[in-house]
Amino acid sequence: MPTQSLQDRAVGALMGAFIGDALALGPHWYYDLDELRADYGDWISDYTDPRPGRYHAGLKAGQASQAGVLLALTLDSLVARGGYDEADFCHRMDDDFFPLIDGTPMAGPGGYTSQSIREAWRRRVGEGLPWGQCGGNADTTEAAERGLAIAVRYALRPAELAAALTHNTLLTQTDGTVVAMTVAYGAVLGMLVEGHALDGALSGKLMARVKAGDLPFHTVTRGRLGAPRPGDPEAAVAGRFPSPDALLGPSAMATAARDPDIRVEPAWKVSLVYGMPCAVYHQFPAAYYLAARFADDFEAAVLHAVNGGGQNQARAILTGALAGAQVGLKGIPARFIEGLEGSEQRLAQARRLAAQLAAEH
Repeated sequence: MPTQSLQDRAVGALMGAFIGDALALGPHWYYDLDELRADYGDWISDYTDPRPGRYHAGLKAGQASQAGVLLALTLDSLVARGGYDEADFCHRMDDDFFPLIDGTPMAGPGGYTSQSIREAWRRRVGEGLPWGQCGGNADTTEAAERGLAIAVRYALRPAELAAALTHNTLLTQTDGTVVAMTVAYGAVLGMLVEGHALDGALSGKLMARVKAGDLPFHTVTRGRLGAPRPGDPEAAVAGRFPSPDALLGPSAMATAARDPDIRVEPAWKVSLVYGMPCAVYHQFPAAYYLAARFADDFEAAVLHAVNGGGQNQARAILTGALAGAQVGLKGIPARFIEGLEGSEQRLAQARRLAAQLAAEH
């Protein structure tokens, strides 16, 4: 795989996430799809202003939500330190971010503060607890949204990807299923940046990395999920996720997206199939489906994520990263780059991170 292709995919993943975040800023969290269509028309195709009285009101088309702000903070830390430095990340949260919020939902940069970040702020600022004791039980995708930058940085080193993303997730979210699904998403994204396809074979490749000890998921099966031999010892599970199921789902969704007997039309209705709410078990499947169905069409993938309503911002960030990794920066329409506020700085940082990744290739 040429180094340039690797870098192009890495930059595409990061910019795809920033674009997905900003595209959903205006129409974020419409659970009444008739209301969404009344406010924004039958098809949202570009950046839009949030309506008065809605989430992110007062911001303008092309600006970032708080998810984009935290992704940028994570990216900046990775670039400055050459990799994941938890002390540096926490320092930036303490000094640069937490002073901007007050623990309430409708405040702070991006116009809205998510549950996991509010809970971490209360423990860290309100109660003075040390990092490591600030995580809560939110079942949402905030850690994956910022942590996707970690996945890109360690795309060629899956064991370090899993360790760094686990540690970063636990700073704000401690539910075991959330952590497992977040790390699994990062492992999938890392493989796409590496150059693998989001298809029916990907989960098998991920399982091979489990067997090799590179991904910390527990399994007793052998081969293609076959039964263990009688008398085979069970692998040690200390420090591991209890099952590899979060790694098996992506290929199922990718297979469904390509199966001619399974049709979701229009594709944005995948939000109704997997669910419109915020939890990880709604968001990741829809992102995998859309990224697999539109593997060579970034615009279609991310716009169907946005037009599905509900928690379309998380869906668009996660889909944008996966789709951007597949098409690379070259496959992202120029208007999405040009309309994104701060795009020059985002691109520069994404290219620096990609260069660090490529230096290890």
